[in-house]
Amino acid sequence: MNLLLLEQADFVAADRVVLADRRFTHMQEIHRVAVGDQLRVGRVNGLMGQATVLRLAPHQAELEVAFDQQPPAKLPLTLVLAVPRPKMLRRLFQTVATLGVPRLILLNSYKVEKSFWQTPFLQPENIRDNLILGLEQARDTVLPEVIIEKRFKPFVEDRLPAIAAGTLGLVGHPGPYPACPRAVDQPVTLAIGPEGGWIPYEIDLLGKAGLAPVQLGERILRVETAVTALLSRIF
Repeated sequence: MNLLLLEQADFVAADRVVLADRRFTHMQEIHRVAVGDQLRVGRVNGLMGQATVLRLAPHQAELEVAFDQQPPAKLPLTLVLAVPRPKMLRRLFQTVATLGVPRLILLNSYKVEKSFWQTPFLQPENIRDNLILGLEQARDTVLPEVIIEKRFKPFVEDRLPAIAAGTLGLVGHPGPYPACPRAVDQPVTLAIGPEGGWIPYEIDLLGKAGLAPVQLGERILRVETAVTALLSRIF
């Protein structure tokens, strides 16, 4: 963890926190902190700053904190993602938080298995936990907004056009399409399908909503690889 993220419940005073969970363990085992050491900290959805270790006990630490830095800017992006396999979903939440995605919309698709929606990784507390891990890695504090849309057609027809309005709308999809643009300097709405890709009907509806298909070449990428590759290329 490159940033110690603090929750409201951690505060015992305006400039004091007490930690007794995995963050305390990380401080001990990885940072090997001593009284007087300083650490980078951030307040969830707030500013970043510095903490000084005031007290170490066997099972907790008390820190003095001060916040004076803005978190890094988010990407000008809405990411629409067909729900991937559960074993990949946990890593994807961390990845999108690390890369600075401000809004993630998880969408159903023809090739998304119904069982994927039953994974515990889609429970709000698990989503939040994994987003926090991604923010800690990137030294960011602001949680991405996560929206779950279980009905493809109503979402794409009724809500996606307004979301994509005023942005560059793109659909990552293998095939005879233009290459994905580079170094885009405007807001983007990007849709990425399941590993098997969108079906033609879905590509057609996404196109009517204002999203044009683009490709990265002939190779078929895993979803988590496609997310990283497309965002790195676009921005």
